[in-house]
Amino acid sequence: MADNSLTLRVLVEANIPYIDRLAAVAHLERLAPEAFTPEAVRDADAIVVRTRTRCNAALLQGSRVKFVGTATIGTDHIDLDWCRSAGITVANAPGCNARAVAEYVFGSIAHLMPGPLSRYTIAVVGVGHVGSIVERWAKSLGMTVIAVDPPRQRAEGGSHWCSLANAAAQADIITFHTPLTRCGQDATYHLAGTEFFASLQRKPLIINAARGPVADTAAWLEALHTGRCRAAVVDCWEGEPAINRELLAVAAVATPHIAGYSRLGKMRASQMVVDALTARFGLQPVALFDDPLPPTPPYITEADAFAAYDPGPDTAALRAAPDSFEALRNHYHLR
Repeated sequence: MADNSLTLRVLVEANIPYIDRLAAVAHLERLAPEAFTPEAVRDADAIVVRTRTRCNAALLQGSRVKFVGTATIGTDHIDLDWCRSAGITVANAPGCNARAVAEYVFGSIAHLMPGPLSRYTIAVVGVGHVGSIVERWAKSLGMTVIAVDPPRQRAEGGSHWCSLANAAAQADIITFHTPLTRCGQDATYHLAGTEFFASLQRKPLIINAARGPVADTAAWLEALHTGRCRAAVVDCWEGEPAINRELLAVAAVATPHIAGYSRLGKMRASQMVVDALTARFGLQPVALFDDPLPPTPPYITEADAFAAYDPGPDTAALRAAPDSFEALRNHYHLR
């Protein structure tokens, strides 16, 4: 089979938008998330998925798959070591929805925190693709910013970095934008845990738009009930899609893991994955859109923050139908 032949078989998860132009250089088939089975992928050359498809030996062993693309930032659902050992190229879309998550964060803050935003101190935990936009926009609004990112602090040095303890003591708003890691000196599993919540000094608003297990649900609930935490903004949940109903009831903002679900973010993700796929198989590059995608603005105003995102309707929808977490997510109207 020639690498540039239309007989290259690519299976694409049905809910991934804006990718149909890939059919110009490959045989494209759409599958529902639950239809990605060992039998379905056995004769595929590449698969393009989202976070609900576990890409590991159980799915891929014995198949001819040589490329796994995920139209997401995270790769928690992919066994990277096994794929590497099997000669499978893995591509994700880092930063694709960073602007959308930042808009979600500032929209939630603007709707929840009274008065001018310049009066508040915000701690950004994880200053990567998303966190760096949050940091930049917060400074443009006149907010005091506490930057917490131990790996970057060690790599780059400088005196502007702070610890999580500093954040707990000084911040009015603490927003998490870390990956999920379970071991090593920078493990983020339950980073917001019992010790963290017990050390909060300013009754801050806490936002988790990173990964669910970054925050310990039981400890967060205790902090909310005792008043150590002013309010919770929860987009990422432990145990998704079986989310904690008590946290759902008391969170000020509760959404079904859709912080990054903007039209622009999805467009970027699809283009990034298609670029990686065509490069892997030596195919002609495919432009999914006629015009270049716009850059992220360097600053926002308070009016921009308030208009960026209204968490009310999405929170009401999840509270009304918590068992529909996956359906709400899969059929979300892109912002």
